[in-house]
Amino acid sequence: MTVVVLVGTLDTKGLEYGFLRDRLRENGVETLLVDAGILGDPRVEPDVTREEVARAAGTDIEGLARARDRGVAVAAMARGAGEVVKRLHAEGRLDGVVGLGGSGGSSLVTRAMRELPVGVPKLMVSTVASGDTRPYVGESDVTMMYSVVDMAGINRISARILSNAAGAIAGMAKAEVPEVGERPLVGATMFGVTTPCVDAARGRLEALGYEVLVFHATGAGGRSMEALVRDGFITAVLDTTTTELADDLVGGVLSAGPDRMEAAGELGIPQVVSLGALDMVNFGPPDTIPKEFEGRLFYEHNPTVTLMRTTAEECAELGRRIAKKLNAASGPLTLFVPLGGVSLIDTEGQIFHDPEADAALFGALRENLDENMEVMEIDTDVNDPAFARAMADRLHEHYGAWSREGTNAGVTR
Repeated sequence: MTVVVLVGTLDTKGLEYGFLRDRLRENGVETLLVDAGILGDPRVEPDVTREEVARAAGTDIEGLARARDRGVAVAAMARGAGEVVKRLHAEGRLDGVVGLGGSGGSSLVTRAMRELPVGVPKLMVSTVASGDTRPYVGESDVTMMYSVVDMAGINRISARILSNAAGAIAGMAKAEVPEVGERPLVGATMFGVTTPCVDAARGRLEALGYEVLVFHATGAGGRSMEALVRDGFITAVLDTTTTELADDLVGGVLSAGPDRMEAAGELGIPQVVSLGALDMVNFGPPDTIPKEFEGRLFYEHNPTVTLMRTTAEECAELGRRIAKKLNAASGPLTLFVPLGGVSLIDTEGQIFHDPEADAALFGALRENLDENMEVMEIDTDVNDPAFARAMADRLHEHYGAWSREGTNAGVTR
């Protein structure tokens, strides 16, 4: 039968987990209850005890209790729970995972959930699900469900919410995925100002026999693509829109972190890279922009997103950082440079058109890239359909040569 694993602190939420477990069984699934609590005895009998979870983390309950440090204890039990759910999944005893709680419980349980591969159903019923869920979801496919009321006993509201949750995770765990083919997966990055480019490149790649996963370059999007590369799902990258690096450099709100644009190079899979939207840094509404940027050139993209033009100095540093990342790549790689503009609003006559800043970006790349790096400088803008098709065709050529060489770095062609 389908098995749903429940992970939680059974010393404080045992009653609620028992109710959820019973509703799951009514939905026709088997359950395994994993106890990640440390404060007291579990209020419902677990299938995997807290002692087992602590051992999986390389520690013991007594030591965590003596330390009297809640943060250390939560981190340890989250680590141990992650090891437990990975083992259960590997043994074929986990078809979905569910948890419930407040901020602490959500942090613990979702950290364990993120140890599972993308596609394994994950549902977190949480009091914090109506706010910023990035710390809990990360780059994974954790589904957050707002609990409306605190998970403090069973009442007419929590009973309805938890019954809905049981039906949701049971349905996800039992759902069968239809056959969609085994075409090679390509990861592509896109922003609104590079959409025409990615649409054209995606169409070309699909015609050549690839399945293209498009990621919105919003920080989370770039991290998600890199995670799928590292997990072996994506075997080629069309990194058209590298704008998240600008946010990381300058302090915008859509940074994907300093490790962005490194996973494909480390694994040696084929890449075609461009400079899409490096003319901008992203902020929220105008009144949220830090005062240090007063006097800069801004463009209100929509009521919640304000764009700031990168300067020549910032573009030069971006060129140096990109060159360092590309120089370290171990697989087939081509950099495409659109000399006529890196976004829809960086072309002649548009608000972010700044030949000096673009020249600083291009110049820094030329100065810092290895001599043997393949660079295609094309006298058009990034959204020219011919530019997009050229990138797609070069990626296809790289993939063909790479796939004929066999398996590398644990990635299956």
